[in-house]
Parts: sequence; C-alpha cells; structure tokens
Amino acid sequence: MRGSRVLPVLLYLALGFSATAADFSAGVQAFLDKDYVTAVKEWGPLAQRGDAQAQNNLGAMYSKGLGVPQNYNKAIAWYRLAVKQGDADAQNNLGSMYENGHGVARDEKIAVKWYRLSAKQNHAVAQTNLGSMYEFGQGVKRDYKSAVKWYRLAAEQGDTDGQNSLGTMYQNGHGVELDNKEAVNWYRLAAEQGNAHAQFNLGTRYQLGQGVARDDRAAARWFRRAADQGISLAQFNLGWMYANGKGVLRNETTASRWIELAAKKGNLRAQFNIATRYHKGTGVTRDYKAAFKWFQLAADQGHIPAYFRLGKIHQNGQGVVRNYETAVKWFRLAAEQEHSAARNNLGAMHSRGLGVPVNHEIAVYWYRQAATQGNPDAQSNLGAKYGNGEGVALDYVRAHMWWSIAASLGHSSASGNRESISTKLTSPQLDKARELAIQCLASGYQDC
Repeated sequence: MRGSRVLPVLLYLALGFSATAADFSAGVQAFLDKDYVTAVKEWGPLAQRGDAQAQNNLGAMYSKGLGVPQNYNKAIAWYRLAVKQGDADAQNNLGSMYENGHGVARDEKIAVKWYRLSAKQNHAVAQTNLGSMYEFGQGVKRDYKSAVKWYRLAAEQGDTDGQNSLGTMYQNGHGVELDNKEAVNWYRLAAEQGNAHAQFNLGTRYQLGQGVARDDRAAARWFRRAADQGISLAQFNLGWMYANGKGVLRNETTASRWIELAAKKGNLRAQFNIATRYHKGTGVTRDYKAAFKWFQLAADQGHIPAYFRLGKIHQNGQGVVRNYETAVKWFRLAAEQEHSAARNNLGAMHSRGLGVPVNHEIAVYWYRQAATQGNPDAQSNLGAKYGNGEGVALDYVRAHMWWSIAASLGHSSASGNRESISTKLTSPQLDKARELAIQCLASGYQDC
C-alpha cells in the first residue's frame, strides 16, 4: 500500500534558544505544561520586539487556537514577520498555510516555494513536506527521484515522517529500485520512535512476509501499537487477526471491539465488517438495528456489498420495517454495479412480484446477468424459467443445461431438478443439453 500523506506541521516549536532568553524559555515551559495563555503572554512582547522564533510560535498559537482564539489571518501575519528574517520554522509553517488554504487562498505552488526555502536551511519537517509535494505532484511536476532526495535528507536527520515516506518509496520502487528490505529498515527506524503510520507499515510487511520473514505475532504487535494511536487500518487489521487467530489467540469479542473502533473512524471495510458481525451475532450480541446502521454508513460511501445487504435487511424486515420497494431499490443499485447476488435477488423480486409488479421477462434478464457471472443460484433460477416457460419460450434442453451448470458448482437443488427434467428429454436432446453446458462453461459464459 502507499504510505500515508505526510501532513504539514503547523506547530514546530524551536527549542534552540539562547540561555539569556528567559522570557522565551518561560514561554516554552508554559507551552510544555499546556498553559497556553501564559505561553502567549511570554512570547507576545518578544514577538513585538522582532524575535523571529517568538513570532513563529505566536503564529502557531493563533493557527491552532492555543491560548488565543483561532485566527488564521493573525497566524499568517506573524509567520510573515518571521520569514522576513529567514526563520526556517516560519517558512515551513507558512508553506502549510498555503497548502491547506488556511488564512490565504490555497496555492500549492506558493506552498512549495516556502517549503523549499525552509528545506534548504536543513529543516527536516520542511524537507519531508517538500518530498511529499514531489511524490504526489502537488505544486510541482511529480518527480519521485526528487521526492526520495528530500525524504532521505529528512530521514537522515531522524524525522520519522521522512523515514516512513522513504520506506514507502523503497516498497513501491518509486525513485529508487524496489527494495523491501530497505523499506523495512526505514519503517523500523520510524516505528521504534513511535510513528504510527510506520508501525502500521511495518506490521503489514511482517504480515505479508515482504522484506522480513513472515511473522504474524510481530505483525499483530506492530498493528497494536499503531491501533493504540488511532490508525483505523491497523485497528481493522488487528481485529481481523483476532477473528482468525493470526499471531494472537482467536477472540471474536476482541476482534469486534477493534473493528468497531475502526468503523467509527470511517473505515469502510470495518463498517461493513462490523455490520455483518451484528447481523450474524459474531463477537457481539446480534443486533439488527446496529447492523442496519453500519450497513447504511458503508452504503453512504458507495460500498456495493452494503447496498446488497441493505436490500436483504429490508426484504426480511431485520432491524427495520419490512419494505419490499426499498429492498428492490437497494438490490437495483447493487445489480447495476454488477453485484451477482443482487442481480439474482432482483430477478426473484420481479418473478414473485415483491416491491414491483410480476414481470418474468425482467426476472429472466436479471437471472441471466447473474448466471453468466457464475452465480449458481441465478443459474438454477434461470433453469426453472426455461423449464416452466416463464419469461422465455419453454425449453427443457436449456433448463437442463442451466441446472447442469448450477449442479457442477454445488447448488443443492439443481442436481435433482436436472434429473427430473431429464425424463422429458429424448436421448439426442440430452446429448444437446450436455453439449451446451460444456460449451457455455468452456467459453466463460460467453456462449450460453
């Protein structure tokens, strides 16, 4: 996977101040004590007298709303005063304001300009930010080699975001030769210093056995560290490992806790997964209303399997009032995105007149769409349509063909239906039905 985008640092407090700068030191201590009002009071007079570090820090306080009401315009004004004196911290911070459009019109080219000025002063965070702009082609033409150059400069100074990003470049072979071992080396440096994204990436390397020997226990250990810092992908992966007993003892309850935590942070896979768990009662008390809530959240993000599950919930009245019309709506949305089970169910709704008028021709259309995707339920249903002459001309040969195909995929009733219809066919017709089934399968359902 691609590494996470390195977010620009909005607050980068310089601690290398003169021992005689007592007021500045007092401001730093107040900030560390989270006494932001006092920090502002200490830095304010210094900033007014032209102290560049105090100006930068005061700008950061206004940007973050610490000790003062958040005010991007005032933050910009203080940063500009500091950059006039060449302050690297302020250059980096001003770059982030332009990149994010805080207090100024968003302008990635100007952001690059300020990041570059700061990076050339060996500012590690700015080097990482500039590398990111090159990696993703923001404000500059995408250039992986330049991205690697700036990430490496930051990484060699110990910047953990730079180290993690450099690891990603080696993992993907962007700007450097693909080298999973080198990627692991950089991920590990950052992960051991507490970088959550690097911890997740390192866990993934152990899980996949890329650059290191595959080790589920090590993967789970790194995922847990990243999960504890709120990385939703790590929370989901850790939940998956508990659900499957990979690197940890299998524990469905613990799995559900981690997956739901990831779901609450908008992780789409986690939302669908926790909805399924509530629907089935796996690791949680079965709760159809909770299942509906999570399926709906996933569907709101365009998750196609969630469309199908919402259709089933409305069809069966699980956690909601049964509503066939709404079920049809959700099945149709999923069917139009080529979800084979939804296509089969939509065919069944038209066949039975649930939520829509009975229409066997439309039912046949949707059954055929799903059947040619290899869905055995739809294949069996399509066989029944041919066997009954509903929506298509009565055709026992085609019925036998589709039931044979469904039976070959393990459909429970298709085999019996095929044997029953066989009694209505002549020997040449049976041979034809078998030939058609072989032809359909051999063509990958292109010639059925």
